[in-house]
Amino acid sequence: MKVNLYIPTLNAGPRFAELLGALEQQTYPIAVRVLVDSGSKDHTVELAREKGFGVIGLGPEGFDHGGTRQWAIANFPDADIYVFLTQDAIPAHPAMLANIVAAFADGKIGMAYGRQLPHKGATVMEAHARLFNYPAENQVRGLADAPTYGIKTISCSNSFAAYRRTALEEVGGFPSGTIMGEDVIVAGKLLLQGWKMAYVSDACVYHSHDYRIREEFERYFDIGVFHSDNPWIFESFGRAGGEGFRYAKSEIRYVARRNPFLLPRVFCSFAAKWLGYKLGLAYRNLPARWRRTFSMYKGYWN
Repeated sequence: MKVNLYIPTLNAGPRFAELLGALEQQTYPIAVRVLVDSGSKDHTVELAREKGFGVIGLGPEGFDHGGTRQWAIANFPDADIYVFLTQDAIPAHPAMLANIVAAFADGKIGMAYGRQLPHKGATVMEAHARLFNYPAENQVRGLADAPTYGIKTISCSNSFAAYRRTALEEVGGFPSGTIMGEDVIVAGKLLLQGWKMAYVSDACVYHSHDYRIREEFERYFDIGVFHSDNPWIFESFGRAGGEGFRYAKSEIRYVARRNPFLLPRVFCSFAAKWLGYKLGLAYRNLPARWRRTFSMYKGYWN
């Protein structure tokens, strides 16, 4: 299968050279490498061109989570599988790409996403998040699994995901104008059309964030906005049920065993996420300036 690789960037920073080097080691051939840049001022574009990337530029005001990805495909559409990486997702081994492409040998798979491992030096809390959300077992999910998993049925990540071209075209491609979650929207539409999605645990990238309390509030505010704008997701797949409580109990145990002095930080994190999410769900009732202030992706509100 012919594979194109796309990476949206903005001032990718020192880890970007590591990402490019890891791509050079991949055992599966990449037909076309595309950088979609939003006006980087560092060496991002220069480094990518040195590695054979085609570069298309948006400018700093042009980025849109779904629209940017769709525009990249429109410029370089000739492939069977489209693979997307974020600029901070580092391939963990040479077979990363080969392993995620292998999932598409099953003709019912419309999209697949890989496992995320914490970066070296990641905090205890971030390491737990990756271990909890990205287990070591492969999984294939379809619409029939919604009664079991609820909204987790379409859980995925835009940091490292792959899409079958024909399946993506069938659901109209990536959506424009969404604050986040373009990958979740595509996953939901695919499953509603009868496709399945795969989680591929042996296709790994290093990817984690050490968010501050305020950043966690902002991120969960945006998640609330996303859910408020897409009620069909809950209507079609249900809710997460007790997943949030299961995560909280798991994190408390994990942190308590490794660094109990961080437990106050854990509880502050829970509070920030809960408040941010609830405010995001009710964002239409907030003044416009508050929405932008509370949001991580402030350009969305322009």
